[in-house]
Amino acid sequence: MKEFAALFTRIDQTTKTSVKTAAMAEYFATAPDDDRLWTIALLSGRRPRRTITTTKLREWAAERAGIPLWLFEACYPVVGDLSETIALVLPDPATRIDKPLSQWIAELRALDQADEDARKAFILSAWDGLEPVERFVFNKLLTGGWRMGVSQKLMTRALARATGIAEAELTHRLMGDWTPETTTFHALVEAPDPGADLSKPYPFYLAYQLEEAPETLGPVTDWLAERKWDGIRGQLILRGGAHHLWSRGEDLITDRFPELAQLSDFLPGGTVIDGEVLAYDAGAETPLSFARLQPRIGRKAVPKKLLTEAPVILMAYDLLEWGGADMRDRPLADRRAVLERAIAALPPTLPIRLSAAVPAQTWDDLAGARAVSRDLGAEGLMLKRLAAPYLAGRRKGDWWKWKIDPLTIDAVMIYAQAGSGRRATLYTDFTFAVRDGDDLVPFTKAYSGLTDAEFREITAWVRKNTLQRFGPVRQVTPEHVFEIAFEGIQESPRHKSGVALRFPRMARWRRDKPVAEANTLEDLKEMLRLYG
Repeated sequence: MKEFAALFTRIDQTTKTSVKTAAMAEYFATAPDDDRLWTIALLSGRRPRRTITTTKLREWAAERAGIPLWLFEACYPVVGDLSETIALVLPDPATRIDKPLSQWIAELRALDQADEDARKAFILSAWDGLEPVERFVFNKLLTGGWRMGVSQKLMTRALARATGIAEAELTHRLMGDWTPETTTFHALVEAPDPGADLSKPYPFYLAYQLEEAPETLGPVTDWLAERKWDGIRGQLILRGGAHHLWSRGEDLITDRFPELAQLSDFLPGGTVIDGEVLAYDAGAETPLSFARLQPRIGRKAVPKKLLTEAPVILMAYDLLEWGGADMRDRPLADRRAVLERAIAALPPTLPIRLSAAVPAQTWDDLAGARAVSRDLGAEGLMLKRLAAPYLAGRRKGDWWKWKIDPLTIDAVMIYAQAGSGRRATLYTDFTFAVRDGDDLVPFTKAYSGLTDAEFREITAWVRKNTLQRFGPVRQVTPEHVFEIAFEGIQESPRHKSGVALRFPRMARWRRDKPVAEANTLEDLKEMLRLYG
């Protein structure tokens, strides 16, 4: 734990990517294998599940610190992080406990079978034997809210430097359905068996939003343009007589879309297709809204009724593996040609479609196609260079998102809440409302889009204009109007306004608009009618 806490400190004290990479590479080169494996797991989102409720942790920390619980609760929003608050209020350690990271995690997992008294005794003993930074790390393991300020890509780069294994190869090895309990560092990183996990996907290739005029990309004939559909990006894996579906976030979602299983009867083994899972009206050959797909996302088993109400297809974008051969280094034009032939040979009733190329002779042609995207239920266009290989991660140059402008509505800020982490002293999370006669009806929350200077300015204003307090939430004078941008709108009986927005954020602070000129609930419902 001492070495891992030291790594955390080095990473936390710098914003330089090179320094973070060097610190992780040094750690990976010297740490024990079990600790290295758990560090990889933590930095790639494979956190141990929470064993103690945060309510109990707050109570035990206040008791151990000898302060009333209300005082601890008052400190928490000021610090902005529960793990750090606990580490700060506890008295200095009376003993010194030195265990490796992997042992601490193993003992925490064993608490699942312990009663509350045993859990409390273990936690208090740990707090009493760890230095403040180690306590903070220990508390993060307890709460499961782990963040170290480094991406999985950066961690993989550091691991590549420490092991001498190519970064692209490591990126692939670290994907899939593994945990530290099901593998070892040697098996996962140093000597992986290619057949050990036939379900393993390839790293997804991700695009940046196009920032300049598309004409800067060169001749339009060098590019493939496709509709950007609003679904779940996924890879369909057909290997070893089984099929698997992975989301971009490395979630195995096979069971949520059982209709795709029939594809394994028609496509050869050793096939990997990158595409978008879409709710789809096969009769009309039309994608349905993301709202139709959403009820299936969180389910492990999908009832027949939902299968009927929200049928899906895989909109195939790319072919990554064919007949067991890795196709990623081949140009997109070649991969696309094989994919076209493969899908053309399938029965048309199967739940798969080829993502159609958008024809164009000029960039103006594509601009016109992009302009009608919302009418088709699309988010814009994807632009992919026909000569490009399929790379890993987010890269600039060969893949671009050319999205349509978001929908916007002017709304009034009515509630504010402080952020967390480095934003713990600022009010950054806001609730917005639209006008309904003389009333203000809340309809969405947003916490991104403003500059740091604007967040500081609105924080000072919130402190002076709070009307009521509801725990960490402040009701404020309805005075400021903000333009809220969002990607989609859908009906929602759970919200007072009757609508829910997709990806809302603050586009700008409308200092030029009084509250009386903010949009109305009727405006919101008209947008729902047009775009929902």
